[in-house]
Amino acid sequence: MTQQEHIEIVGRFFEAIDWLKETRRIRGLQTFARSCGVDRRSLRRLMADPEKYSLKVGWVVHLVREYGIKADWLLTGEGPMHD
Repeated sequence: MTQQEHIEIVGRFFEAIDWLKETRRIRGLQTFARSCGVDRRSLRRLMADPEKYSLKVGWVVHLVREYGIKADWLLTGEGPMHD
């Protein structure tokens, strides 16, 4: 995976988080962080500097399993974000 692909995946990851907030499935980033068992600051660091920090696979899996975000969309940008 190239650095650019990583940045694009991180962008879609946070786009999905924003959609979950807009649809009121979560209240905010803290809600996702708690449900995923991660410190919100780790997510904020990734959001601020995706070139320096890595998106953890467990966060992606949680987004897919718990919130129904489509893995194909998240990883490739193809297809719908959700059902």
